[in-house]
Amino acid sequence: MDQARWGRLTEWPLIIASVLFLVAYAWEVIANLQGPELEIAETVIWITWALFLVDYLANLILAEPHRRWRWFYTHLFDLAVVVLPMLRPLRVLRLVTLLTVLQRTVGAAIRGRIILYVASAATLLVFVASLAVLDSERGAPGATITTFGDAIWWAFVTMTTVGYGDYTPVTADGRLIAVGLMLGGIALLGVVTATLASWIVEQVSAEGVQKQAATVAHVKALEQKIDDLQELVRSAVQR
Repeated sequence: MDQARWGRLTEWPLIIASVLFLVAYAWEVIANLQGPELEIAETVIWITWALFLVDYLANLILAEPHRRWRWFYTHLFDLAVVVLPMLRPLRVLRLVTLLTVLQRTVGAAIRGRIILYVASAATLLVFVASLAVLDSERGAPGATITTFGDAIWWAFVTMTTVGYGDYTPVTADGRLIAVGLMLGGIALLGVVTATLASWIVEQVSAEGVQKQAATVAHVKALEQKIDDLQELVRSAVQR
């Protein structure tokens, strides 16, 4: 089995695992779970995360032997987002793992539909960032982001770089999330701008081609009329 076949076989299982991961984490954060319910949510989260780890290891093993080292050092980010969440202070990075998996699976399928891709990416980014910042901020001294509604509002204004300042993260994790969210918002805005510019260029180019084709047709028609006129003159002279 090669990496391509492994990717095809695991595409839907990883999507399902990602959804379960997100649902369990959202349930844990929004409901502020305690006791047995928290243990259930954490169990689901760690099982699905383990699937992501298995996927990474399988891709490493299935890489061509002479290119395995190259695959390893070109995928150090994938290794980091899979391994670092094992450390309790970096548990929020589990959401980066989720985004990475979804980008590789679902993102590849809808990237060609740019409007759908941007809308879904923006929605997912806002939702995930809201969960992450609420998880990091709730309970911290002086925190202003204490409810999911506050977190959603903060994520929207941060992603769009509006930054009203009514809600601001006070923890290091929260500020790190804010930086990532702002960069993600700028990247999505860049995608929209580039797509719009590309569409305008295509329209102008198409219009230019049409005008050029019409001009060529007119020139050919004029040449034909000149030839006909010359033939008529030649015939008249011969008579």
